[in-house]
Amino acid sequence: MAAILLACACSVPLSGHALEVAVDVGHTLAATGAVSARGGREFDFNRVLAERVAVALAERGITVRPINFDGRVASLDERPRQAAGTDFFLSVHHDSVQESLLETWQWEGKPQTYSDRYIGFSLFVSHDNPDLATSLRCASSIGARLRRLGFVGATHHADSIPGRPRPYADAANSVHYYDKLIVLYRTTLPAVLLEAGIIKHRAEEMALRDPVLQTRMADGVATGIAACLFVG
Repeated sequence: MAAILLACACSVPLSGHALEVAVDVGHTLAATGAVSARGGREFDFNRVLAERVAVALAERGITVRPINFDGRVASLDERPRQAAGTDFFLSVHHDSVQESLLETWQWEGKPQTYSDRYIGFSLFVSHDNPDLATSLRCASSIGARLRRLGFVGATHHADSIPGRPRPYADAANSVHYYDKLIVLYRTTLPAVLLEAGIIKHRAEEMALRDPVLQTRMADGVATGIAACLFVG
């Protein structure tokens, strides 16, 4: 890891100027996203990991522009507007599964839904992004680094829901196309959405709450972004 950090610190950004990455916390306090197997809010998972990614990027000398860290962003369109002028946009999320895969159980006396069939991270890019080549390169770089750190790529998006196709862009690194996602196609810069893991999976939910795992994942994401945006 020290060698990777040194390489990044001694490299020249592809853009020729100091890099700035917009890190977006998916969902809001009003619309909190998926519900975990134990009733947790996706937004809370997203914010914690986004904060750790921001720290890891800063440690690599990359300026971070935080977006929606307070959970009060006005709209989906506002996110890419706030990111304008940066070099890269990362939206941090945590995943659910198709409704047909859900089962019910009781947690602390309350009914909840879960699915223990799939685990792992996924990454998404859009054909309609103005810089698909960089978006895809960075998504693959993040996925490759996460895999080297021992994280597993999810496979449930390979079974696309009718009308909502998610074909693979890079199957080896769990990168999919997601063309109609506003935060990916309305940006003016390369953009990737990360689904860090499946919070409907009971064991993975607990792992994703672990600060040690969060820090390791954030390190992998930041290293993947740095490797993509810097050139030796």
